[in-house]
Amino acid sequence: MTVKIFNGGATNLYSPDNKRAHVVMTVHWDWVLYNFRLPLARALRENGYQVTFVCPAGHYLSKVEAEGFSCVRWKISRKSLNPFREAGSIVHLAGIYRRLKPDIVHHFCVKPNLYGTLAASFSHVPAVINTFTGLGYLLYDSLRARILLFFLNPFFRWAINHPNAVVIFQSESDRRILKEKNILASGAKVFIIPGSGVDIDRFKGKAYSGMDLQRGKKPVVLMASRLLWDKGVKEFIGMAQTLKNQGVQAEFWIAGAPDKGNPECISDSEIEKWSRQGDVKFLGHQDDIFDILSQTDIAVLPSYHEGVPRFLLEAASAGLPLIATDAGGCRMIVHDGVNGYVVPAKNVTALAEAVGRLINDPDLRNRMGEASRQIAVKEFDETKIDKQFLEIYNGLQLIS
Repeated sequence: MTVKIFNGGATNLYSPDNKRAHVVMTVHWDWVLYNFRLPLARALRENGYQVTFVCPAGHYLSKVEAEGFSCVRWKISRKSLNPFREAGSIVHLAGIYRRLKPDIVHHFCVKPNLYGTLAASFSHVPAVINTFTGLGYLLYDSLRARILLFFLNPFFRWAINHPNAVVIFQSESDRRILKEKNILASGAKVFIIPGSGVDIDRFKGKAYSGMDLQRGKKPVVLMASRLLWDKGVKEFIGMAQTLKNQGVQAEFWIAGAPDKGNPECISDSEIEKWSRQGDVKFLGHQDDIFDILSQTDIAVLPSYHEGVPRFLLEAASAGLPLIATDAGGCRMIVHDGVNGYVVPAKNVTALAEAVGRLINDPDLRNRMGEASRQIAVKEFDETKIDKQFLEIYNGLQLIS
């Protein structure tokens, strides 16, 4: 899979000089840093870049520092919308950039993209890379979100189309949405890179070989996600209830925990209520999903909108059939009728029909699981994804 360019300009946006370029990678949650950004940071370091991380304090930072990376603490709240507090976060980040004097700053997610581009401009950072891992709050169908987007639109347009900035989307649908909202200009330097990839050598233990390894047991249907309303948790539970009422024999698991910093977070009381009903087993937060995937037969993600979800990548690499909604990057991983099924978002009936079909047909699960593994190896190998990022880094011409 090659990098796609939509601005029609030259592929060599930058031309590296002879010194060791200093890269600052900025996120607003240390969990994201530890779980998604380390492979790229390692690849950059192996290719001669100096890498520093900037993010809020958290218990994952010690694990990152144990790998030899420097981490600078940034004062920011993921949940806050207080204008004075947010302005303070931008000023603090600008101070960090002035002190570190990076050649390149790479931001991930909407808030760091906006605040980081402002801070980089104030600090005269030569080059900015903004990566959208999903549009998140920009797509929430609520009055609060629409009002917020109305006021932030000019700032987003400025940040995304900044002359020193490169924009990376995980899916063509995200690029199209921002284009339709008149946020992304036709002259912006835009690339599509399908997520952060997956370690195909590690996630391969469940790959099928012509026989159902779970034959004689109840099939396990797994959803792994933060417990947010827009991840489709309610629909997953509705699907489990529907199939159990039909007498379908299967186990339904959800791995994940509430994300208190997200406005779509599901309350503890709601989760406890679902848990008491007994239709779904809640496994809680899992730092390592590998062992759970080895016990799983079908991977499901009924999200309303997505970038390129890591859970589906890992499940595909592990050789599982997939079921996901027709949302964003899910379509890039799930090829309908080949390695799973794509169903409409918020449609419990369609979701139950698709899951029931796989539960009742072990041979179909095996065939689709094998196809998932082939797709993961061909299109989402972590080393191939890192090379695409490196092409962009190596092409940057630093502005003096």
